[in-house]
Amino acid sequence: MLKYFDTPTTKIQSKELEYEGVRILVKREDLNHPYVSGNKWWKLKYNLEVAKRTGQDTILTFGGAFSNHIYATAAAAKELNFRSIGVIRGEEVLPLNSTLAFAMECGMKLHFISRDDYRRKNDESFIEKLKERFGDFIAIPEGGSNSLALKGCAEFTLEKLSLIGFDYLCLPIGTGGTMAGIIQGLKGKRNVMGFSALKNGDFLKDEVRRLQQEYSAKVYDNWTIQTDFHFGGYARQTPELNQLIERMKRLFDLPLDPIYTGKMVAGVFAMIEKNLFPKGSTILILHTGGLRQH
Repeated sequence: MLKYFDTPTTKIQSKELEYEGVRILVKREDLNHPYVSGNKWWKLKYNLEVAKRTGQDTILTFGGAFSNHIYATAAAAKELNFRSIGVIRGEEVLPLNSTLAFAMECGMKLHFISRDDYRRKNDESFIEKLKERFGDFIAIPEGGSNSLALKGCAEFTLEKLSLIGFDYLCLPIGTGGTMAGIIQGLKGKRNVMGFSALKNGDFLKDEVRRLQQEYSAKVYDNWTIQTDFHFGGYARQTPELNQLIERMKRLFDLPLDPIYTGKMVAGVFAMIEKNLFPKGSTILILHTGGLRQH
């Protein structure tokens, strides 16, 4: 099993928040593992356990060139002595960026495919072609989002998040698996608010419902997805976003990444300024990792 380090829940204190009448807590799940951090730990947990239990020695998964999931899967496979293959969207660009260079250092074999081929990543015929090329493997979907990932995230919610007093749980959302698992773990209680890191992220609402339906007969509706805080789209940055990230680090010693957690925190503060959270609310921000040790 992957090493896991217990993580703190910290409080953000400022006169502005006192004036707005809300309290912000941060669950620092980015500290649960140096390389397989945040939600990636929980999403991979049962996928890797199934692979080990069934005697499979090879993990294959999918992602873009800057994918946190590729980074985390490569590190987890190394720690647990799996072979790993990363199917990467787009052409190989040399020198490799730090994400892919780290994955290779962990022993991951990188297989670059065209964007057109990448759209077929869930087709059975495409998976069979990959098995013809690489041999047998257990496939984990892009972002790690499947029912096993939901199981891990629901477990995290029951064991860790449910012990914290809050009214709103805010988290970034990329593929929807973490959010769907947390919703299932809360069993309809309290409010879950996802912040899309993707432009045109409305499709994620259907995806979160679909993932819940695959996981359980019970689909809960105590959640919303905010789609206005993508700052131009996935992996896009603006001076405003970078200033917010710098300010959170300087004032509250809270490191954020610009792809997911930075955008989510920016969205939370923008909503607070617009009085979109009731006075007296406690907002729990889930730090889902994404910061690199390498």
